[in-house]
Amino acid sequence: MARHGRLYVISGPAGVGKSEIVKTVLKNHEDVGLSVSCTTRAPRPGEVDGVSYHFVTDERFDQLVAEGAFYEWANVHQHRYGTLRSAVRDGLEQGRDLILEIDVQGCLQVMRQDPEATSIFVCPPSRENLEKRLRDRGTETEESIRVRLGNVAREVATAYHYDYIIVHYDWSEVPDALQIASEQVYDIISTRRLERQSSIEFLDALNQSLNR
Repeated sequence: MARHGRLYVISGPAGVGKSEIVKTVLKNHEDVGLSVSCTTRAPRPGEVDGVSYHFVTDERFDQLVAEGAFYEWANVHQHRYGTLRSAVRDGLEQGRDLILEIDVQGCLQVMRQDPEATSIFVCPPSRENLEKRLRDRGTETEESIRVRLGNVAREVATAYHYDYIIVHYDWSEVPDALQIASEQVYDIISTRRLERQSSIEFLDALNQSLNR
């Protein structure tokens, strides 16, 4: 019997390491897929169009908004990001569990639209650690770092609305912090697959066969 996939929305402050956590989950667990978002920002070094993001112009983003093509979209750090409805629908209908890595604005939109979505918030161990991570990326200007750090308190305040909280520890203090965080994400996915609601169709079919 065909299984319908679940949506897992992961967010947290910029620089907390969400992308690395998601990449590690996908690398180690082929049964989980990624819903690729659209963005109007330029690609960072190593990012691939259609894999990391769908990189689009402001004009194309406006067109997609007008067409109602987005599941959610938001302005984030002077750029826009959005999730295509078609990408989420197609993946879930194929029975794939999908990870959607988005900012907190988008995650709150998803939670309002889809109560079945599972939300995971990734926290830094401290403000100092987050600032260090942003600087170590080498992709941010001083102005960008100030903007991002200025948004952290607002973003962390939203964590109270999430289903699960994961702390991504400092690699210098916890060398396998990335592996720990990625396995915690997959543990959440595995646990949700075992919930009764995920097995209703199987239980119905089994009961029917036993009561013939």
